[in-house]
Amino acid sequence: QVQLVESGGGLVQAGDSLSLSCAASGGTFGRYAVGWFRQVPRKEREFVEREFVASITWTGNYAYYADSVKGRCTIARDNANNTVYLQLNSLKPEDTAVYYCGKYRFALRMITNTPPEADFESWGQGTQVTVSS
Repeated sequence: QVQLVESGGGLVQAGDSLSLSCAASGGTFGRYAVGWFRQVPRKEREFVEREFVASITWTGNYAYYADSVKGRCTIARDNANNTVYLQLNSLKPEDTAVYYCGKYRFALRMITNTPPEADFESWGQGTQVTVSS
């Protein structure tokens, strides 16, 4: 069973950059696409869905981005080290969220449009990104 751990979040100013990491252990990580999602701050007991940010195929050859981050974001993966990276540039206050990575449920399948959160599993604990104006 694949387990994922996110890291790299922090408090930055608008216009800054951050590089997030998603480290995998166990299972056959290299056969699955990986996605990054984010969840904005929510009130107690308020349910907020995770918003898709970006995904990358199992080979790392194809990436798909949400319109909200396109042009400011790069996703990459290093299967030798079981890690997926998310580079966020020109950060905005509206990028403030907890960022999660998840493993696509379907082996050796590409993601070519915005996938639902339910298509992913093995979520990590998330890493907080806070962008001040």
